Amino acid sequence: MSVQPTPVPAAAPAFTPPARLSRGTVLRVFLRSLFLQASWNPKGMQNLGLAYAVYPALERLYPPGPQREAAVRRHLVFFNTHPYVAAAIVGGVVNHEQKIARGEETPDRVVGFKAALMGPLAALGDGFFWLSLKPAVGGLCAAMVPLLGVWAVVLFLVLYNLVHLLLRIRLYWLGLSLGDRLVEAVARVNLPAKGARLRGVAAASAGGLAAWLAVSFGATAGGTWAPFLAVGCLAVGVLAYVLVHRRVPTYVVLYVAAGLACAAGAFL
Repeated sequence: MSVQPTPVPAAAPAFTPPARLSRGTVLRVFLRSLFLQASWNPKGMQNLGLAYAVYPALERLYPPGPQREAAVRRHLVFFNTHPYVAAAIVGGVVNHEQKIARGEETPDRVVGFKAALMGPLAALGDGFFWLSLKPAVGGLCAAMVPLLGVWAVVLFLVLYNLVHLLLRIRLYWLGLSLGDRLVEAVARVNLPAKGARLRGVAAASAGGLAAWLAVSFGATAGGTWAPFLAVGCLAVGVLAYVLVHRRVPTYVVLYVAAGLACAAGAFL
């Protein structure tokens, strides 16, 4: 009686990372990056959000097991930057992870990439989004209240989110396609110069609203001194702008405005 040989199970095919991530995976990573701060925590800050964002890419680049676990673990270290500009780092992380999966570079490159950029990009994002874009759009929409009424709120939401989402998409694509060369590309975007122009828009909008309020108040107040009061309000606004432009301390400007208001109250 012949003994049949025991069949040897076929070896599992070797895992080969894709030469290029699919558009669906790239889109999933970007959409997940919008929730970067949803799991903010005092110890790692945005680390869980970053790991969650890039995980669809890690799933495609590494097989289940130690390699994928190590890839996730290196993105669970401390991470914190501006949540909008973080899109550039997320894209850059995916760029580096593709090279690591192909054996073209070592994991320490992506760790150094994040550590080197999160601080400078945080300052860049704060200066542009919080100190420039938001005041500019807010000032412009506030100046539109006499024309639009409550719809100025809707205009603010549309304008602000349109700009910030378009910039997020652009920064993500720059990081994804350029990797380490992202720094040069962001420098060419020149957000500080754009921020300075936006602050000018904010100042002009606030000045326009102040002028409208002064004229409206003067027109409705009545009396002999009403036109002088309106002109005085406009003059105080111009004076405040000149003092701020000449880098006079803010508290001095406030004291001057308060003094002029007291004088107007005493004589008018």
